[in-house]
Amino acid sequence: MSDSSSAPEPDNNLSNMKVSADAQTLGSALLRDYCLHLDPANTNGASHVDEELSEAMKNFPELPNKIDASSHSPTAKLSTPIPFHSDTSLGHRKATLSTGSAPQQTILQALASRSPKNSQLAPISIRGSLSSRVHSNEFDDRARPKTASSQPDLSQNLTSRLKYPCFFHQRFDDAVNTERVLEEIAAEDDGFSHSRLMQTATSVREISKQLQRRPIKRAVRTIMIVTKARDNSLVYLTRELTEWLFKTPRYNSDLGVTVYVDAKLQKSKRFDTASLLAQNPRYKDMLKYWTPDLCWSSPEIFDLVLTLGGDGTVLYTSWLFQRIVPPILSFSLGSLGFLTNFEFSSYRTHLNEIMGDHGMRVNLRMRFTCTVFRSSTNDTTRNLLSTTSNPRNLPKTNPTEMVEGEQFEVLNELVIDRGPSPYVSNLELYGDNNLLTVVQADGCIISTPTGSTAYSLSAGGPLTHPSIPGILLTPICPHTLSFRPMVLSDTLLLKICVPRSSRSTAYASFDGKGRVELRRGDYVQVEAGRYPFPTVVGEGGTG
Repeated sequence: MSDSSSAPEPDNNLSNMKVSADAQTLGSALLRDYCLHLDPANTNGASHVDEELSEAMKNFPELPNKIDASSHSPTAKLSTPIPFHSDTSLGHRKATLSTGSAPQQTILQALASRSPKNSQLAPISIRGSLSSRVHSNEFDDRARPKTASSQPDLSQNLTSRLKYPCFFHQRFDDAVNTERVLEEIAAEDDGFSHSRLMQTATSVREISKQLQRRPIKRAVRTIMIVTKARDNSLVYLTRELTEWLFKTPRYNSDLGVTVYVDAKLQKSKRFDTASLLAQNPRYKDMLKYWTPDLCWSSPEIFDLVLTLGGDGTVLYTSWLFQRIVPPILSFSLGSLGFLTNFEFSSYRTHLNEIMGDHGMRVNLRMRFTCTVFRSSTNDTTRNLLSTTSNPRNLPKTNPTEMVEGEQFEVLNELVIDRGPSPYVSNLELYGDNNLLTVVQADGCIISTPTGSTAYSLSAGGPLTHPSIPGILLTPICPHTLSFRPMVLSDTLLLKICVPRSSRSTAYASFDGKGRVELRRGDYVQVEAGRYPFPTVVGEGGTG
């Protein structure tokens, strides 16, 4: 039997009790000093803390030069005297815990936050320092002074306490995603700090302003024409515009530019493709046809898009380009003209300026990205998830799980209404996952600044300039008179939900298209889109 096993057991217990008492005394002094370090203005009792800390350090000769009480005195860091703060000015501290009831890990954090005496610390990253605090549960053996094995090791005693989380850590460990915090702080170390992000946001807004003020001079070699293929008068105008674009020399060539027209006009007798190509055999390589699939897959091949019609034609163009949108020049040939600012009778002048030395100024109109999320308990979702006709082969889903459905880029507005139901719509509106209000109305309109002159205006919404970043919320015939139209920040993430306790379903439409039914538990997520809608600005500064 070894000597250690034959030693009397009561002596070890007394030694451990003495170490624990000494550690508690040292911890109490450290915690008081740590509180003073956090609030340097409270200078009352600073000298008493230094004396108490020095007295407690005498019980631990194995930690030389680890703690310098005088170097961390709050008064030593103040260049000018601070007026005394009485107890009445710090009344909010009366309910604080005493040092005896403080968690042991809090004391250890106070100990770990102190710097060695008269030492030159090498600069370390924030990620490294925080990672060492979070993931390390014991002190570095290389930094710990070597002591005799017969003397009690304070660090081992404290490390054993670290392995058992206290009450407070059991409550907060699950609430804090440490890895996520480390990733964000690592991003700050890489240069993406809050100030840098603010500067970037300011620069982006400045770039947006400069795009509207300064003309863009670029070679327009491919033009797309969007018009109503069933309107006979517009088909003739499309033929006239296409022929002029072919004949007008551009960019040191004796011919014009490549023109894409609607594929529906390929066999149109009024467009008369055969007679157009008979004028010049080279026109055959210059005349092409666009389809919605081409606009979706290869939007970058178009340098400029010309629309012949009204605001509906412009909205249809936005519907075609659900991702990148080329510059849009709209000729007013329809019944509504909020978005059409160019007269077709002067198309030669406008296009010669844009394709010449003047260039074009562009206004970036914000669009919404609207995503429909379906509840996994709905029949519609189960139909989407089903792979066979056998119901037994349906995948098992969580009742609270949401399935992503349709997604649309919206230029004007998202409208959610009660549809054919005779009941009032009951919708829950969330902003950044926080409940904003419960909408009890025939429906609601989520409008862009561009759409403020459309349905939202008819429902009593405000007029907003297109360059103002915002989200307009307008109720449709609200049940309460206190529910008024609102203008929200464009940084908000909105969710319009149909509660599971709702008496009926709701219907959503996106720029008047893609009408879908929202069943109980479904919601639509609305956020500022990544792909704006660039419109060419006219002479009056509008576009």
